[in-house]
Amino acid sequence: MEDFQTIAIFNYSHEIVVLKHLLEQEKINYFFENEALVSVDPFGSFAYGGIKLKIHINDFEKVQEFLDDLNNNLKIV
Repeated sequence: MEDFQTIAIFNYSHEIVVLKHLLEQEKINYFFENEALVSVDPFGSFAYGGIKLKIHINDFEKVQEFLDDLNNNLKIV
């Protein structure tokens, strides 16, 4: 796991559900640090540093573009 770097941090476990599905579709190796801990104690998320999306360094640029596209295409009705 030493070749994995944090690319994004989320505060609540419900924020990562869709992202997990999209990363799995793309067959990208990832893991969420503190996911189980925040699921058990959601109000402690800030104390634990949030849920950190860790990506292998070889996929870092691809996932960064992917996250940027997701953020740019969000529209609030």
